[in-house]
Amino acid sequence: MDAYDAEGGARHGPDPEPALAPRPGAAAGHGSGPESAPVLRPGAAAGHGPESAPAPRPGRAAEHGPDPESAPAPRPRVAAGHGPGPEPALAPRTGVAALSLRYQIGAAFALAVVAIAVCVHIGMVFLHVAPPNTVTKQHGKAIDDWIYPEFEQNWKLFAPNPLQQNIAVQVRADVREADGDLRTTGWYDLSAQDGRDIDGNLLPSHTQQNELRRAWDFLVATHDSDNRPVGLRGSLSQDYLRRIVVLRLQREEAAGPGGVLDRVQVRSRTLNVAPPEWSGEKVSDQPVYRVLPWWPVPAAEAGGEQR
Repeated sequence: MDAYDAEGGARHGPDPEPALAPRPGAAAGHGSGPESAPVLRPGAAAGHGPESAPAPRPGRAAEHGPDPESAPAPRPRVAAGHGPGPEPALAPRTGVAALSLRYQIGAAFALAVVAIAVCVHIGMVFLHVAPPNTVTKQHGKAIDDWIYPEFEQNWKLFAPNPLQQNIAVQVRADVREADGDLRTTGWYDLSAQDGRDIDGNLLPSHTQQNELRRAWDFLVATHDSDNRPVGLRGSLSQDYLRRIVVLRLQREEAAGPGGVLDRVQVRSRTLNVAPPEWSGEKVSDQPVYRVLPWWPVPAAEAGGEQR
């Protein structure tokens, strides 16, 4: 038998049993057993030795390693000391929350009664020290029964009492004409003029708001019921009010061309503020006038000059 026949016989002999492919993730040439056995390349001549590299998966390069889909998922690593611990115990209830439902209802009811009593007491004390008003006039006895004698107060909330009347100061004058005749003007409502100047004015002056009102209050406080001045301040208040009304008449040109103010007369018109319908209080809706005597106008003031 020649060498050709020996080679052909070796090729037609039985094929060696193929070795098992390595498991995914196992390095070629490491470990023992069938997983690590070398794989013969098909068609290799017998006696040439095993293939040194494991057979790669079809369509995937050997150097890229095993298929990630077939690799087992890694287990989550838990840091030491950060694992789930036991649940914290609930804090014990304290105060009203520690009571049963029955006692909680009782405590809420007692608190509501105390709050109502405190509000009623504060309201009664406020009405007692407040100036007379519609509520105190209608429920004055109930307020006094609550206050006296334990909660008596010897002070008032406001001083003086707020007005419940509209008071307007008006003036008229005797004018001496150029031919010597004397004529009397109509009544000028000076308070209404101040009201028109203040209405819609964001920054009204102190004169517009208080000059005439304070002058009238000063005169009333220093004159008796017969309009006679009391003491030196009575005469001062009279002169002060006269100068104010003369200036107002000159501003309105009440004397006319060639006329001179000879004397002036001031009066007040008092009208009660209508009470609310729910009060049931009845007040007069008729104006009350307080007319002062005629005051001569000094020549210096009649000409627009001040002493």
